[in-house]
This record gives sequence, C-alpha cells and structure tokens, in this order.
Amino acid sequence: MRARSHSEVASTREAYALLGLTGPADSVVLTAAFRASVKAAHPSAPGGDADRFRRVIAAWRLVRTLGAPTLSLPPPAASAPAVPVVAIGPMEALHGGRAAVRLAGRTIDIRLPKGLRSGEHLRLRGAGRGGTDLYLPVLIRGADGLSAIGDDLYMTCPVPPRLLEDGGRLEIETHAGPRSVWLVGEPQPMRLRIKGLGLPARGKRPQGHLFATLQPSEDAPSAAEDLLVRFTRVWTPDRLAA
Repeated sequence: MRARSHSEVASTREAYALLGLTGPADSVVLTAAFRASVKAAHPSAPGGDADRFRRVIAAWRLVRTLGAPTLSLPPPAASAPAVPVVAIGPMEALHGGRAAVRLAGRTIDIRLPKGLRSGEHLRLRGAGRGGTDLYLPVLIRGADGLSAIGDDLYMTCPVPPRLLEDGGRLEIETHAGPRSVWLVGEPQPMRLRIKGLGLPARGKRPQGHLFATLQPSEDAPSAAEDLLVRFTRVWTPDRLAA
C-alpha cells in the first residue's frame, strides 16, 4: 500500500503520536516504534485500518526528514555496550511490573511504573560506566489483543453483521472488564472510544482512552448468546440455590 504525502500528518507532534512516541527519540527507539506502529496499524492486523496505516507511514517519512534527533545525554564512548530497549506489552504499561534486560553480559531486573509510554526512558542509578546513571529507552509492543499509540490503547471487537446493520446493545470485553455500548446501526466497520481506559495519567501525560474497532464477524456471539453469557457469569449455582 502506497502512502500519501506528509500532508496527512498535520504536525510533528501528531507524527510522533502516531508512532506511539511523546517526542523525539534516539534512532533505535524511533525505528522500533515505527515497526511496531505500522504493524499494529496494518489493515490485516487486529485494530488496524488503512487510513491509520497510511498516516503512520507518512509520520515516519516526516520524522525522518527532520534528521536524527539530538539526545540530551552525552553520547556513550565507542567501546560502551549498546543500550538495550526495554520492550513491554500494553498490560505492563497499564499496571506496571517487572522486566529483565541483558546488559554487558548480566541480567538486570527493572521495576516498571504504571503509565509508561513508548519513547520514555527508565533510569538505572549507577549502572553505567564509571558509576554513572544509565537510561534505557522504552517501547510498548502490541500484545494481548491491544496496541498502544501515545496515551491511547487500541483493540478489535468482533460484532455480528446484523448488529452493525440494525444497531443494538453490544458488550465489549476490555482489559478492565466488560463495557456496554449501544450501536445505532452502521453499514461499515467503525471505531468506538471508551473514555478513561487508555494508559493511566503519569507526569504530564493525561489519562488515555480505549478505541475499539468493530469488525463484522459471523463467529461473534449474537445478542441472545451474549445475554446467556452474562446471565451465567452473574447467576452462579450459589445464587440460584439461595
């Protein structure tokens, strides 16, 4: 698929956001972020669509025309080992956790705070050469049916074609549990925004949202099947016997 011109991206800020970054990043993170974003945006990928796919490519081309960004940290010595990228999944970005990275032949256990974004750096005190602090770039890769771009999360939800055409109640299984939405009828797949279910607020970054792309699927449960699933979830044998 051929990308359009840079005019599809209104600004460099939007370009970085499309790549899942909050601003300029070193070349390793920039390339990794582009690969992850373009893969997640591909029309054949869960949650992807052709328009976002074109815009991600346009964003990459725009960022590349700006030249290599200058890092605020002094460049490492030529003999210093390459700094590894801390690759995590959206669920780890949501809830935090632990990650293990290999550095100079040893494994380092790192604590992950909640709300990390791609392009941020984790500081390891005294882990660099001569006891200096070391900064490891972060990249959020798609996993568990989710992908992250900037502050927001993206997923795909299969929907019976009849429900998309006629409208009705739809229950979406999100990472935070089921959420109910009402469809008014739409002949084409569409995307819904579920407020406040993106990456949590952290520092100057606001609370993100969850975007669910609705795709017609004959295998998706019907409204009656959905009601049955919710009934069996709530009415356990203990409650039925009460």
